Amino acid sequence: MSAPRRTCPVCSREIAVVGGRYARHDPPGRRVSYDLVSCPGSRRSAPLLATEPRLFDPEEPPMDGQGQLF
Repeated sequence: MSAPRRTCPVCSREIAVVGGRYARHDPPGRRVSYDLVSCPGSRRSAPLLATEPRLFDPEEPPMDGQGQLF
């Protein structure tokens, strides 16, 4: 399963959000040297989503053939 992606507030790239933080990533563009440099937006706390994703819509009626489990 892949991690949800959101726009980094510093470099505007689509970055995975893992554990409530932006994943470590390089700034956009080509590297000038062989030194590894992370974007300043790496490992920042990601804002919470306005609505939490849901697996099922509670307002949607049950489908035909679906019965009570217990």
